Amino acid sequence: MDSFGLIKPSDANEICERCNKICYAIHFQRNFKNWTSGNNDIDKFIQDTQLLSHDDAKEALEWIPYERLYDIEYITNDKFGKVYRANWINGNIKYWDDENQNWKRNGHNNMVVNLKSLNISSNLTLEFLNKIKIEHKINGMTLDPETNIYMMILNSKCKICKYICSSMNFLRNFKNWTTGNNDIDRFIQDSQLSAHRDVSKALEWIPYDRLRDIKYIAKGEFDGIYEAIWIDGYISYWNNENQSWKRTYRDMPVNLESLNNPSNLTLEFTNKIKIEHKFYGMTQDPKTKNYMMVLSYKCIKCIIQICNSTYFQQNFKNWTSGNDNIDKFIQDTQLSAHENLKAALEWIPYGRLYDKKYISKDEFGEVYRANWIDGNIKYWENENQNWERKRINMFVNLKSLNTPNDLTFELANKIKTKHRFYGITCDPETKNYMMVLNYVCKKCNYVCYAVLFQQSFIHWTTGNDDIDKFIQDTQLSAHEDVKEVLEWIPYDRLYNIKYIAKDEFRANWIDGNISYWDNKNQNWIREGCNMLVNLKRLNTPNILTLEFVNKINIDHEFYGITQDPETENYMMVLNIICEKCSYICDSIHFQHKFIDWTSGNDDIDKFIHDTQLSSHEDVKEALEWIPYDRLNNITENKFGRKVYDKASWIDGKICKWDNKNKNWMRCGSGDVILKSLSSFKNIRMKLMDEINIPFGITQNPETKNYLIVLNNTICKKCNYTCYAMHFQQNFENWTSGNDDIDIFIQDSQLLIHNNIELVTNALEWIPYDRFYDIIYIAKGGFGKVYRANWIDGYLTDWDDNNQNWKRYNKDMFVALKSLDNSKNVTLGFMNEIMLHNKVKMDNNAIVRFYGITQDPKTKNYIMVLEYAEDGSLRNYLDKEYNKLNWIEMFKYLHYTIIGLKCIHEKELIHRDLHIGNVLKFKNKTAITDMGLCKPADCYTLENMKNKAYGVLPYMAPEILRGQDYTKAADIYSFGIIMYEIISGLPPYHDLSHDRNLALEICQGLRPRFNIKVPQLIVHLIKKCLDSNPLNRPIAEDIYKILLRWQYEPNDEQTIELQAQIKEADEINNNSSNSGITTTKLGISYDTHPEATYTCRLLDYNDLPESKNSDDYYEKSENIISEKFSEFLQIGISQLINNKMPKIKNSGEQYDNKISKESSECLQIDISQSNNNKMPKIKNSVEHYDNKISKESSVESLKIDNSQSNNNKMPKIKNSGEQYDNKISKESSEFLQIDISQLNIKM
Repeated sequence: MDSFGLIKPSDANEICERCNKICYAIHFQRNFKNWTSGNNDIDKFIQDTQLLSHDDAKEALEWIPYERLYDIEYITNDKFGKVYRANWINGNIKYWDDENQNWKRNGHNNMVVNLKSLNISSNLTLEFLNKIKIEHKINGMTLDPETNIYMMILNSKCKICKYICSSMNFLRNFKNWTTGNNDIDRFIQDSQLSAHRDVSKALEWIPYDRLRDIKYIAKGEFDGIYEAIWIDGYISYWNNENQSWKRTYRDMPVNLESLNNPSNLTLEFTNKIKIEHKFYGMTQDPKTKNYMMVLSYKCIKCIIQICNSTYFQQNFKNWTSGNDNIDKFIQDTQLSAHENLKAALEWIPYGRLYDKKYISKDEFGEVYRANWIDGNIKYWENENQNWERKRINMFVNLKSLNTPNDLTFELANKIKTKHRFYGITCDPETKNYMMVLNYVCKKCNYVCYAVLFQQSFIHWTTGNDDIDKFIQDTQLSAHEDVKEVLEWIPYDRLYNIKYIAKDEFRANWIDGNISYWDNKNQNWIREGCNMLVNLKRLNTPNILTLEFVNKINIDHEFYGITQDPETENYMMVLNIICEKCSYICDSIHFQHKFIDWTSGNDDIDKFIHDTQLSSHEDVKEALEWIPYDRLNNITENKFGRKVYDKASWIDGKICKWDNKNKNWMRCGSGDVILKSLSSFKNIRMKLMDEINIPFGITQNPETKNYLIVLNNTICKKCNYTCYAMHFQQNFENWTSGNDDIDIFIQDSQLLIHNNIELVTNALEWIPYDRFYDIIYIAKGGFGKVYRANWIDGYLTDWDDNNQNWKRYNKDMFVALKSLDNSKNVTLGFMNEIMLHNKVKMDNNAIVRFYGITQDPKTKNYIMVLEYAEDGSLRNYLDKEYNKLNWIEMFKYLHYTIIGLKCIHEKELIHRDLHIGNVLKFKNKTAITDMGLCKPADCYTLENMKNKAYGVLPYMAPEILRGQDYTKAADIYSFGIIMYEIISGLPPYHDLSHDRNLALEICQGLRPRFNIKVPQLIVHLIKKCLDSNPLNRPIAEDIYKILLRWQYEPNDEQTIELQAQIKEADEINNNSSNSGITTTKLGISYDTHPEATYTCRLLDYNDLPESKNSDDYYEKSENIISEKFSEFLQIGISQLINNKMPKIKNSGEQYDNKISKESSECLQIDISQSNNNKMPKIKNSVEHYDNKISKESSVESLKIDNSQSNNNKMPKIKNSGEQYDNKISKESSEFLQIDISQLNIKM
């Protein structure tokens, strides 16, 4: 790692250590080899700025080849040397483009930059850089190949804005123009230099040839005033991409006002001009040499803008009615329309009207109806410099104007009470002037829906006055909403008319119902073309009332009325309304189609119907009947034990209802999976188990088998092609050769939906030939462990471009854990090792499980696991214990309890936690081998399924006695691991790991420290090793305690612990009898030849109920007291037969004396014992007080030891008293057994 926090990349996948990703600095660093300035100092300086740019490339400099600069021009000199201006072809860096794997530049192609000489390259420092940055933006460095002078590539910053503002963009352009007058140049430049963020303040020099249609209009204050069209329009903002000004309002009208004395140009003069005009800039008439101000063409009333009346006025010359009074009347209305166009009339050429039809007469004369091609004015459109119109081809009325000379505003206002007055036209044949009007609704004061319906009354009739009136009344009441409107529907607009029930039919309505008025096409927009409707006979048309209609509307949408031309029956045109939604929802559309299909099975029909009827607003949950002939390319595929068909569905899934075509809109054809549906009674449950989205059901016409049709690409949970679907699509391409393992791996993959962080938890089938350099490491309880290199590395993400998985860490080390006798491994066993992954999903303290492979020779299956470079924590302690300090010991305990906590939070139990299953990595420890405390073939052996497996010293006493595993049993194992990490010694390393040890553990034996250990730590271990599982702490509590001891130095308990640690260290450092020998190779200790630390079957029957030592919590110096440990093992070293029954207390609640009854039961004649199953000698059940009762004396034992030839005499226990490190006289006498007289073979 370097000073910038980067890992020097050895391949394309290296990441920045600081950012934990491939940041900008890495992208820069990878390119270092592709450029050089030719100067080491400059190279290093540029590289340093780039390596600091982790997330933001703004401050990074770059080496810019000189040929990427053009139009290089000398500007001036400064203290460094000459300064040039140039165009930079590329422009500056913006961000990294992952798709193109290159830098995205800021769109400043060909941007203008300054080149400033850099005479002393060795002085390049960050301080120097920061000094330059005060006034400039530094883009990078270049070298003039002719002069060999290095140059900085800069952009001048505005001193006020601290960036390249508008004034700086104006400044760059000063050399490109001049007015020919220094005062005017200076005045314009000053206005531009003050336009930092507001370009509206800036004036510009406008070449005279950018003005056209120049016309004299009046004499002004200084000289003539002209109107003209300015081709370019005024400046709006700077366009970085094109490196030029963006302009608004091309071909805009302006006024030109002469300026006799340019020296009069002052701010006061400008502000005076701006009172009535917008001041754009200056120009000069090349003929007269007069300078002219370019001003806005402005309405005197509106002052600040070119208003509507101005646009109208500019157009006066382009039209005439042929009548001066009418011209003046129209012009007056237009000149008064400053901000409101409603009052403006216009001259409408008669040729812009068509389909003219006579309607009636009124007080003015004949009235016609026509379509107006253009429609009425809406607003002025600056871009096209014309009026934007609405209601093209709109309906209008033409009303004769008999006396044009009488046109007044009073007359116009009178007409407007009932009409919208658009303008005037003239019939070229009759020479009659006509007003162009539209009826205005009295209620709405505009042309509402009711008016539009009314205009159409002349075009239809039902043939029945009552029905006509009823329909018209509904239309005349529909001012803003057409929902309640009925209409006359010609019978020939209905087709596919089918009988449903008495007086009721179903049909398709070609047009569909009215939605709204289309001003553009001057017609009704309809929805639901070819929609399904019901036709219900209307027996008595005279019953049509609002009450009747309201009653119909409760359950239906009432569209209108039609008449069967054959029967002459009037019929209501209706649609069914959903009771839940109160409108025609998707479920109604489905319901309409029920008569068009059947599966041939009532249960399936009902199931599909139910899904469709529940799909009111969302069709995603609706299934459909899919005819088998709509599927093609059907092929058989095998996934594990399951056989599926794959096919292409021609139609594709339902997307939404298409009102226009009155059918379901579908989302295209696609691949589907066909799964057999064996039972019709549990279809819903079967679908719930599927990860794929179900589309529907089909039937194979040959086999008659029903099949569920499922999406092959979209996940039901995620609603898109998630990671699980990518895995599933690949199932057909691999197999382990074992159906249970296939299912096991597939299930792990199908759990990974949309969380990229969990992709690494998906297991894979990994072909054995993807590993190389396979080296044997160790032998475990039920298999061997190897180290290997994995060619591919593990999964990280899906690559959409390559349609394959991205992988990381190719040729990585992995551990291969062989499972002995696993050729026929079962799903039950595989599900137990799946616990490994259930916890690993969100915990870094569990060893990563990558997948499964198979040894082609032994046929044993192999787990592919994360490789721990230091091996097990036991191996590490053997080598490095003498280098450990308390901080490191706490760290290893902390990681271990984090892993265990997470296991327990998942409501799981490890069942085989020992220090061999805690692996040591570079910066952490992690738990492994969850679920692997049994042989792989245990599930195939009936008598082996419920046996206890494990490493004896780490197993809780209740587990040794055959009880079920609990979280508390894992806590006991953690307590032993705490002892082992702190002591450095394996538990019970000097004892035989046999039934005797199991019995002693049940009786209270625990490992003892041979060093001084802080009392708080001892107490925590004691709690973990309590014989009563209910007294043991939970993992969360231990985690909090260790967290507090590590990271809360001011906590009262932590302070106390630190004092105890200091005291313990002093004692241990001064003690020569710690019981631990260290060498250069690590810790050294003797291990009993029958001590076993691998997992094995432990089948111990009849172990006593577990208990703590009687002084367990009274003694805080060690886990158990020395006296209790010695007392528990009296004579053990001399008694070899571990199958001779132990001498027990009688199990009663004793009081430090043995009752008479208990004494009698102990009458054992050892001389008669010739076998290995001598009954246990118990102490009495009473609670004794450090003495043995008379009745229970030595005499009552009557032991004839001289005749004993039993070489495996049982242990003689204490009688169960609550002892205080001494044995009473009576108890001592009881134990006076002369071992030397026993005929025991040693």
